[in-house]
Amino acid sequence: MRTVLVTGFEPFGGESINPSWEVVKQFDGTIIDNCRVVARQLPCVFGESLAVLNAAIDALSPAVVLAVGQAGGRVDITVERVAINIDDARIADNSGQQPVDAPVIPDGPAAWFSSLPIKAMVAALRERGIPASVSQTAGTFVCNHVMYGLLNKISGQAETRGGFIHIPYLPQQAAAHPGAPSMAAETVKEALEIAISVALHQTTDIKITGGATH
Repeated sequence: MRTVLVTGFEPFGGESINPSWEVVKQFDGTIIDNCRVVARQLPCVFGESLAVLNAAIDALSPAVVLAVGQAGGRVDITVERVAINIDDARIADNSGQQPVDAPVIPDGPAAWFSSLPIKAMVAALRERGIPASVSQTAGTFVCNHVMYGLLNKISGQAETRGGFIHIPYLPQQAAAHPGAPSMAAETVKEALEIAISVALHQTTDIKITGGATH
């Protein structure tokens, strides 16, 4: 049986929960399309997050790796297109590190593109009535750090594909941030299940617009 590794983060930035882990942990031990799903929590820490992720990949040899992170302020499920080789932290991580203009991987390529069918995933979510879009930036904090490290780790491994999805605040978080958008955990869970299923069944992406003007 093939394995899917899905990851979420611990809380950061003063939040008491992280919606990525609150939803992702529900998948641990489940079966999606005859594949075993394993959930792992990553620390919101530069370096350590990749050590935990890489150890899980080595142990599980997953067919698909889907990392999920919180993007407070975003209005929909955003499937990331690209990760860049830079750590430039606006705030400190959970260990107090705040790198500025530091490479994720010294001498690594400038960027890695997701190896998942990002536009097909977005289309499937929209067809189900779930707001979704392609995102052109995963930021420069630990989420981008993990996405870049993940794609660097699996580069050249045809048997493993991976990518990253950002999700909005949960309603209980948005209540503390007046005006901030949110999405119910049940909707996020449905979205991730759909995204995983599409990733398992579709190895090539569809050709529809997913660009941005700014």
